[in-house]
Amino acid sequence: MSNPYPFMQEALQQAHKSYREGGIPIGSVVVHGDQIIGAGHNQRVQKSSPILHGEMDALENAGRRSAAVYRACTLYTTLSPCSMCSGTILLYGIPRVIIGENRTFLGEEEWLRSRGVEVIVLDNSECYELMQRFIRERPELWNEDIGE
Repeated sequence: MSNPYPFMQEALQQAHKSYREGGIPIGSVVVHGDQIIGAGHNQRVQKSSPILHGEMDALENAGRRSAAVYRACTLYTTLSPCSMCSGTILLYGIPRVIIGENRTFLGEEEWLRSRGVEVIVLDNSECYELMQRFIRERPELWNEDIGE
């Protein structure tokens, strides 16, 4: 049986890239058809940015596209999207979000669903274990991002 969510591996590679750079290990890709049009990872630390979460970085790297393109995309993210990222998903009309895990952080999944977005949570153990390792190693950085 083939993997029905093959692009989660690329999102995970982005998360690992952020981790290696000393950042928060969250990765994301934007997929149109069967092609990645944008890939990114959380760069709050690397670029001292309050808004470059993994999803925002992937959308930034997807670049200027027509609304019709975004309305036909799927966004993959290793962690449940926060309010800012969910608002951006809604703003651009992205109809489908595939989430690696939501045990570490439960974002705005219900809000997305209430607005018609298909939300699929994979409960991917690699996504979860990477976040747990990061939180053990850098709790202050996790708490800064999460606001605790």
